[in-house]
Amino acid sequence: MDRYIEKFLTYLKVERGASEHTILNYLIDLKEFKAFLQDTTVESVDHLVLRRFLAYLREKNFSKRTIARKLACLRSFFRFLCRDGYLKVNPTSGLATPKLEKNLPLFLSEAEVVKLLESPDIDLAGLRDRAILETLYSTGIRVSELVGLSLKNVDFIGCVIKVFGKGKKERIAPIGDKALSVIRAYLDKRGLTGNVETKPLFANKTSGRLSDRGVRRVVEKYIHRTSIKEHISPHSLRHSFATHLLDRGADLRSVQELLGHANLSSTQIYTHVTTEKLKSVYDKTHPRA
Repeated sequence: MDRYIEKFLTYLKVERGASEHTILNYLIDLKEFKAFLQDTTVESVDHLVLRRFLAYLREKNFSKRTIARKLACLRSFFRFLCRDGYLKVNPTSGLATPKLEKNLPLFLSEAEVVKLLESPDIDLAGLRDRAILETLYSTGIRVSELVGLSLKNVDFIGCVIKVFGKGKKERIAPIGDKALSVIRAYLDKRGLTGNVETKPLFANKTSGRLSDRGVRRVVEKYIHRTSIKEHISPHSLRHSFATHLLDRGADLRSVQELLGHANLSSTQIYTHVTTEKLKSVYDKTHPRA
């Protein structure tokens, strides 16, 4: 099975342009499946083997969302093997995906966002952290997109940034004056030299590119400092970005483009958020609610 996994991961990287994060997750899921199979060959995998694997995942108390993700990995894997002629029949055909519970995304109120954005100090580290928070909220980009930004990707005159999203798809995202102002202050204090265009926009202590985990630590630091909500992540600022746009009258299609969603269905979850907010206001204010 190892050679099949290697070929599949090469396909993801070369043909699909998948990110390192995606490839790593697929590798982890496929290794788990391989361990489950033991002596069973890939050619011998059928519908019943996959059903037993799903039962095994349920016994390990994985969430429905995690099981669905692992099943999606196997679908892609076996579809690739059939496409390249290694298998004649795709055993995942007709296999039902677990029905997912619809969890509403966690987001901050506008007042909570302001409190968070204004919490960093005014030294170099504080300016960098505030620039990170401002950029995440101003643009709604993903953490992976933020850490990939270089100085050449920021257009201070046009007020846009060039972002490389999932599948290395390029898009232009608007960025507000307040975020750009903080970025300028951070860059001035950073004192860049040499070929600055290729340097990372947000740097770590050794002037290298900040990692995903580094950004998460930044957000966690100021969430703890301001004592806002628990379980807030960098992605919560993306959720807040979308929710606040819809609350202020933005149309769903525009929000889809701003978030870089391939499908409108991915954006529609935010309509449920705004509906829940309306219901909450109604329940609190209507005399006969």
